[in-house]
Amino acid sequence: MCRHLFLLLIFLSLSVDSPVYAGTDESGPSAYERGDYAQAVKEFRGLADLGDAKAQLHLAYMYDVGQGVKENQTEAMKWYLKAAEQGLDRAELALGMKYAGGIGIPKDYSKAIKWYTRSAEHGLPEAQCDLGLMYSQGRGVTQNKSEAVRWYRKAAEQGYDMAQCNLGLMYARGEGVAQDCAEAVKWFQKAAEQGYVKAQHNLGVAHQKGDGVPVDLQSAYMWFHLAAAQGDSDAKSQIDALTRQMTPAQIAEAQRLAAEWKPTVQNKQDFFSTIPMERRFSND
Repeated sequence: MCRHLFLLLIFLSLSVDSPVYAGTDESGPSAYERGDYAQAVKEFRGLADLGDAKAQLHLAYMYDVGQGVKENQTEAMKWYLKAAEQGLDRAELALGMKYAGGIGIPKDYSKAIKWYTRSAEHGLPEAQCDLGLMYSQGRGVTQNKSEAVRWYRKAAEQGYDMAQCNLGLMYARGEGVAQDCAEAVKWFQKAAEQGYVKAQHNLGVAHQKGDGVPVDLQSAYMWFHLAAAQGDSDAKSQIDALTRQMTPAQIAEAQRLAAEWKPTVQNKQDFFSTIPMERRFSND
């Protein structure tokens, strides 16, 4: 995964209007927003030294990318750890991601599991999904598909698109749960409606082949069209194949539906799940 996308993700996960920083134009977030990174570092450091966990996480991020201060992974990890030890779920997630991906530090799956678990137990859906992936792939833990399903479900039920898609795949394959193509389609649909490209592709396949739903080439075309618009090259190939099976009128209607389609908006509490990003792992 692109390291800077990961780091931007962590920084933007924090609400910049936290009352911790209110009341001064020289607050850390205000300074950061206007591009005065040196001042932002100063403001965050003052609060971080006083034990404010969110400031510690912001400061860690700035050391991680070298904004307003020279990049320093030792300092970044120090502040991530201080925030995480206070139970800040985003800091716990950050440590899990860094250890799992070897982002600025050597990979250590056992430490990744430790921090993902803490964050997941605090209810953070991104951590729950990543923990599910670790169990599914046997990274840092004994492979356990049922445990993977359990964590995917927790995240999926909070509306997290990646987890919804992965849960759908588990149902489609019968891994960790009884195979149920209709249930797989249900979860693919939820993720696809949020714009998650892999779910859109999977939903297109389901409609094309009649897995869990009746065969519907028009719907298949629409979902492949939406996935292709996000750069899914396999979906483009599927469209070419469908074109040979559909009438011009059916194709025109499918294209109209795709053009009018809008993603659903989840009731999310921060920027973490809404900004464009590369995923931490491939789908399960």
